[in-house]
Amino acid sequence: MSQSSGTTTFLRGTLLLGAIGVGAAYLKASPERFWANWLLWFVLLFTVALGALFIVALEHLVNAKWSVPIRRIPERIATLLIPACLTGLLAIGALPVLFPGTRPEALHDKLLAGKAFWLSLPFVSLRAVIAFALVLMGLAVLVGGSLKQDRTKDPAFTIRARKFAPAFMAIFAFVITLVAFDWISGLTPAWYSDIFGVYLFAGAFLGGLAATALAVLHLKDEHRLEGVRRDHLYNLGGFLFAFTVFWSYIAFAQYLLMWYANLPDEVIYFKTRLTGGWFALTILLAVLHFVMPFFALVTRDAKGDGARLRKVAVLMLAAHMLDIYWLIFPILPGGPHVSWPELGFALFFLSFSLLWVRGALEKGEDMPVGDPFLQEGLEFRL
Repeated sequence: MSQSSGTTTFLRGTLLLGAIGVGAAYLKASPERFWANWLLWFVLLFTVALGALFIVALEHLVNAKWSVPIRRIPERIATLLIPACLTGLLAIGALPVLFPGTRPEALHDKLLAGKAFWLSLPFVSLRAVIAFALVLMGLAVLVGGSLKQDRTKDPAFTIRARKFAPAFMAIFAFVITLVAFDWISGLTPAWYSDIFGVYLFAGAFLGGLAATALAVLHLKDEHRLEGVRRDHLYNLGGFLFAFTVFWSYIAFAQYLLMWYANLPDEVIYFKTRLTGGWFALTILLAVLHFVMPFFALVTRDAKGDGARLRKVAVLMLAAHMLDIYWLIFPILPGGPHVSWPELGFALFFLSFSLLWVRGALEKGEDMPVGDPFLQEGLEFRL
């Protein structure tokens, strides 16, 4: 048995074990805990996949040449949007359980009455369906068109993609803001932050970058990206470093503004996360999401070092998962919850995602061979 088939068999076994864990959580755990886990993995998969599609659109928007040889990798990762959107549709079941604004009693709450229509179950569900339809349209145009270009070698797609990229950026801004406010901030509707959408965007872009870097390094190990060199890896490392700093800036700015204003409706959000077991997780999040990747990538040589980039990419994906957990799980009573329901969900969604991406990596060409700028990208030098 080859190593590849052995890994696939292992992942399928883990997927089955995780499915049993998810089923047991549905039957035995509280509805709040089940849906909190479901919501965690929906937001995590959706943001990583959407971050990957953002990378694809960004290349077309700025007419980047250096990234053309590796563009097929974020295109493949972005196909995770298909199961992520399905997971999001099922997550609508969490609305009446976890989201106070969707319940009839919200009309009697002074803080929520004015937002009652926006937070209502039908309107939130409608916005979710619209958001999923928009990103799947973007996936069809940018990724479907790129795969078709491999066969037709038609350079017209490159022009169409450049024209569509600005529209997709507007779609991306709309969707990531909806996810931030509807699916995360909506858990505590009395609290709000004007920059929360930007905060989630930074995490999504980092997640997409980290997944792209890991997949690029994996394909290079299999000698499937022979034209991709250290210069390409350096740019990936540079983006990871830059947006690590950007995420940290937005996170600290959000905290600092609320600490300075000291308004009761705002500080309760951070008070919950700075007491008990959540305080330790807050410190851990700062270390994993900023301190460690910052110092790991701060030097020029580190950004192009494949071995170091692989470790940082794994760290960033773990940090992004912890970030989403830190955003969602404090709504449950008590301290942090890490037990068999969380393990079951992790085994199921991680193994499913890895199997999906492994399958996507085996389909089509490893580089966009129909792109007229591929050769220029392969010749890229810093």
